[in-house]
Amino acid sequence: MTTEANNLKESHSRSVLKGLSWRIIATVTTIVIAWWVTGETQTALKVGGIEFFGKFLIYYFHERAWQAVPRGNVRLWFNRKK
Repeated sequence: MTTEANNLKESHSRSVLKGLSWRIIATVTTIVIAWWVTGETQTALKVGGIEFFGKFLIYYFHERAWQAVPRGNVRLWFNRKK
């Protein structure tokens, strides 16, 4: 792997921070929608809490899986001649 490719790899910390920042935005949206649908603050907060932790774990493992794919390979997959 080239030095440039190594520099493009994300650290575990960066993946965690990206996941947290996105989950905060998305969870606030979910809480607002759940409150609008149910009219119950407690229910909306419970839905948001469950959604935050569940989707954060899924996002983290998704990010790490993509880090295992060497850069440039996805483009090759789509440019193959049939």
